Amino acid sequence: MSGKLFVIGFGPGSFEHITQRAREAIEDSDVIIGYSTYVDLIRGLLTDQEIVSTGMTEEVSRAREAVRQAEAGKKVAVISSGDAGVYGMAGLVYEVLVEKGWTEKTGVPLEVIPGISAINSCGALLGAPIMHDACTISLSDHLTPWELIARRIEAAGMADFVIALYNPRSGRRTRQIVEAQRILLTYRSPDTPVGIVKSAYRSREHVVVTTLEQMLEHDIGMLTTVIIGNSSTFVYDGKMITPRGYQRKYTLSVDEQPLLPHQRLRVENEPWSLEAQGGSGQEPAGASIAQSVAVQERTQSPAAQPDSGTPQAAAIAVQSPPAPAHPQQSPLSWALEALAVLDGESEASSAAAARTVQSFTPELIFECSVSPGVANKKITPQQMMLLAEVTKDKGEIEYTPHHQLILRVPTAEPERITERLRAAGLMVSPIGDVVQIKACDFCDGEKKDSIPYAEQIQQKLAGRQSPKELKIGFNGCGMACYGAVREDIGIVFRKGKFDLFLGAKTVGRNAHSGIPVAEGIDAEEIVPLVERIVARYKQDAFPNERFHKFFQRVGEIEGYKWREPAKAEIETAACGD
Repeated sequence: MSGKLFVIGFGPGSFEHITQRAREAIEDSDVIIGYSTYVDLIRGLLTDQEIVSTGMTEEVSRAREAVRQAEAGKKVAVISSGDAGVYGMAGLVYEVLVEKGWTEKTGVPLEVIPGISAINSCGALLGAPIMHDACTISLSDHLTPWELIARRIEAAGMADFVIALYNPRSGRRTRQIVEAQRILLTYRSPDTPVGIVKSAYRSREHVVVTTLEQMLEHDIGMLTTVIIGNSSTFVYDGKMITPRGYQRKYTLSVDEQPLLPHQRLRVENEPWSLEAQGGSGQEPAGASIAQSVAVQERTQSPAAQPDSGTPQAAAIAVQSPPAPAHPQQSPLSWALEALAVLDGESEASSAAAARTVQSFTPELIFECSVSPGVANKKITPQQMMLLAEVTKDKGEIEYTPHHQLILRVPTAEPERITERLRAAGLMVSPIGDVVQIKACDFCDGEKKDSIPYAEQIQQKLAGRQSPKELKIGFNGCGMACYGAVREDIGIVFRKGKFDLFLGAKTVGRNAHSGIPVAEGIDAEEIVPLVERIVARYKQDAFPNERFHKFFQRVGEIEGYKWREPAKAEIETAACGD
């Protein structure tokens, strides 16, 4: 069976706004992969497809799972609301494929199916705010530095774009929309129309038309799109309308327009145009684009020149401006020079056509976890000074409950940082969806018998990619005071052997410790046993499926069976309440 990838934008979320091609691709797919909320929105279109749904911020794992399933021969639909190519999944799927060396000729087939983006759906509900040049800006600074986002807002405000703000505010990100308003108020009137649309074309749709000054008085969240008008946008009967032109290029009160289409190119009809500026070394202010091109065409070829005594020559003489002392290149001469470069006709043309292009390279943030070792929990002053030195002013250090320090350092040379940290005796590991080892301090080394086994597990498994963050807890005695039994895999050393606990759940009403699945495992067996458990989880778990859910779903790992943990009995209070 031949696999295929569909990356589908299904629009705002209402069935009537899903394209026919999107419906066909969903129906034709074996597997549907998407954010759980998006899966719920299209559930009415699903039949017996396999569904892989995950939470927010887990887009990369969804893309990787989609590629894996397609390469295994399945037809896979990766769904996004709006358009999949606008803050959606299309780019991530391509990135995963590029990393694997995919090409269109040799790799799994890929079809991106467009949908209606929020700027279009929300614009339609607001009236017609996107009739002139517009841009979209996401206010989420999880993956983009805020300094860069702020520069984009400022540039859009300065250029008088109609602006659609995506991801304007969340539970943790509350300042960004405030800063965006502050920046735009330096370029726009406080009375600039603003449209706020929540859940467009869904059951909880809410539309508000307000002003730039008062926009923060309204409810704005992650399901909201904010559209800010330009200097010509106005409100009529509750609708935002942006005219097609900035001045009266057309008349609405009559059917026959006083200006013909070609006449709009004249300077007197477009005083804001480039040709109207004059004195800038460009074409004279009185010449239209059509006239200047015609003059260039006539003057390029001697054969095209008419006899000086003809009426045609007299007409050209009237239209043609005097040649400047230092002639400037016209659009036509630039085009001819570019053609000469492509044909390899002139080295001089190549040199003249070369232009320096400056590109912006965003600052890279390197993340890693740092600890003094598996058993050692003490960091020396010298190591602390090194950590402060490598993070500098723009970096940050975060202490976690897992006895690690997480470093976030702006750098383009992460290898140089890790070399320095390791040279100072620090243990450096990746963070995210990887295997993490959390060991006790073995009573400052007094109970050292099991330390070699903890170090072996660290060497063999720490930092390995995992469907979801996987924590292995290790305790050096039966007291288990470091809480190994509360981790995904809990290992307790007792009387020369090991006890094993699997599938703890640390949060929620049904939180519980790991299920005790074995006692008295021989010391030489514990490391390969844990390796096999981790390998099974990596191979068979769904993307972002936590270990306790995986254990419950498969029912058995390495012969150890899942069983429901004991439920707490809630006693009736003495007072009867």
